[in-house]
Amino acid sequence: MFKQLRFSFAEAFENIRTNFFHTFLSILGIVIGVAALVSILSLIDGMERYAKEQISSTTDLKNVMIETQTQQIINNIRVKKDSFGYLQYQDLGELQSEFQDRAKAMLFTQHNAALERVGDATPVAAVVTGIAPDLPATEVLKVGRKFSPSDQTNQAKVAIVSDQLAQLLAKKSAVDQLIGQQIRHQQEAYTIIGVLKPGKTPAPTLFVPISSLPAGALAQSPPMCILEANVVEDVPKIKTATEVWLKKHFPSKYQDFQVISNEFRVDQVAKGFLLFRIVMGMIVGISVLVGGIGVMNVLLISVTERTREIGVRKALGAKKRDIMRLFLSESITVSFLGSLMGLGLGILGTSIFIPIVKAITKAPFQAAYTWNTLIVIVVIALLIGVIFGTFPAIKAARLNPVDAIRHE
Repeated sequence: MFKQLRFSFAEAFENIRTNFFHTFLSILGIVIGVAALVSILSLIDGMERYAKEQISSTTDLKNVMIETQTQQIINNIRVKKDSFGYLQYQDLGELQSEFQDRAKAMLFTQHNAALERVGDATPVAAVVTGIAPDLPATEVLKVGRKFSPSDQTNQAKVAIVSDQLAQLLAKKSAVDQLIGQQIRHQQEAYTIIGVLKPGKTPAPTLFVPISSLPAGALAQSPPMCILEANVVEDVPKIKTATEVWLKKHFPSKYQDFQVISNEFRVDQVAKGFLLFRIVMGMIVGISVLVGGIGVMNVLLISVTERTREIGVRKALGAKKRDIMRLFLSESITVSFLGSLMGLGLGILGTSIFIPIVKAITKAPFQAAYTWNTLIVIVVIALLIGVIFGTFPAIKAARLNPVDAIRHE
């Protein structure tokens, strides 16, 4: 069987080589259609990748957030709940154990407060942020150290100040002189152990271990937990596991929590581009359809020109399936050749088109060639070859050998 197929395709290539120019003109529709399809698919894939990168730069797609809902809606009026569940420091350790190496957990709460440097009664307003286990890696120290695990475990009264707050506290002194000094917050004195470099923190901020804050402060400003997945593909699983964990640990207060993730934005983008891809594919498919008709025309002409040859083959014992195999292999070869030429033309056209788009939009946009595009091209080649080659093959197979031999 394999030997017969190889022979059929070899003969198909020989016939194409003999009538190459005629064949090329007939499959020009396939070449143009496939080239347009390759260009559109690669451009859409590139736009989708660019959109995902833009979303990723504005929202962290790896994050799963747990928020406490402190209000409820009664009679279409939003009112504050009398009591509600919220996460505490010990819950952070259990969550981290639940996800182990799949995600990193961080707990934080924020509230505005008036602070005083011990020895100076001048109040300074700042954002007090209770955090665990430590500051984000984006926060870089100018001097001092960050929080240690023992600071959280021992509920240590230590603090790290942002550069803005350090300037307010130090006044005309050097900010590194703040290390070891104390700052008062809600009647508690916190020892400053670190000063941050200027960064993304927009306001004067005091960072303290969340375990050092009293339960009343956490109830006033319920902490938010962020679970950062190691890989974005794990976000849906982590979100589901988080909801299960909350139901288990807060059976009566589960409704007080909301689990949020950002992967829905990527889904929305993907659905939009899928719709665009389908619509444009259908429009370009008209060119491919015209190319398929050209293939059928080539084969019908070939059947007419090779009528005597078909008659001789059948007289020498060739069966209908042998004749059908011969013409189907030629049809597939012609359509595959046209698709291959269209693929090259599409890549060439895209490489010319992309610099023009970048020059106009000033966006770092690139076309993306994926395996899906190559698979689509192969499938199109096979479908065109089989669908539009079937009728000429059947016509050739049904020829009467005597009449075929007499054909002039």
